[in-house]
Amino acid sequence: MKNKYILSALIILTLVAADQALKLWIKSNMYLGQEFRITSWFYIHFTENPGMAFGMILPGSYGKMILSVFRLIAVGTGFYFLWRIIQNKAHSGFVAASALILSGALGNLIDGTFYGRMFSDSFGKVAEWFPENGGYAGWFGGYVVDMFWFPLVRGFWPAWVPVVGGDYFEFFRPVFNVADAAITVGVAIIIIFQGIFFAEKSISAHLDPPVQNSVKD
Repeated sequence: MKNKYILSALIILTLVAADQALKLWIKSNMYLGQEFRITSWFYIHFTENPGMAFGMILPGSYGKMILSVFRLIAVGTGFYFLWRIIQNKAHSGFVAASALILSGALGNLIDGTFYGRMFSDSFGKVAEWFPENGGYAGWFGGYVVDMFWFPLVRGFWPAWVPVVGGDYFEFFRPVFNVADAAITVGVAIIIIFQGIFFAEKSISAHLDPPVQNSVKD
């Protein structure tokens, strides 16, 4: 059990540190829209995401606040869930995958919570740390920094394709970060290896206490 706590702590600390180090470097050295070409299919492209992973946004004036509260609750619940499954001797692979997901959620929560106060905006210039006139947003109003862009395939849909015929397409279009990747990999591991993780008993069996027989002989 102790080894699983150590494994979880190492995953969370390593990924959050790597995620934040890269985001802080991007924010401190690049302006919005700036990019570096690594290969023809891999770019470091600085963009900021006001919404969820891979550019998804909650609409409305309260969408950002709802998302921030949801992230805070999700991270708190994630720590509790991780503790419970370790206590109930869950498979090490499931513990590691859960730690990956929690790492990603925590990494993006830090951006949304603090970056709006820590930095000025990055429009046409490199952001300032703790500007005198305040940051570009209040607490929980920060944008998530994204930078990985993999345009593996680019082209135009054939004219005969309904609706999108002749339109430009790109795969993979979303720009993402280390935290997004950690969440995606964690979920994928659970889906792919669920048969191994839950072979002996389901997660509900792990979390629900055994029912005691109230009838005494």
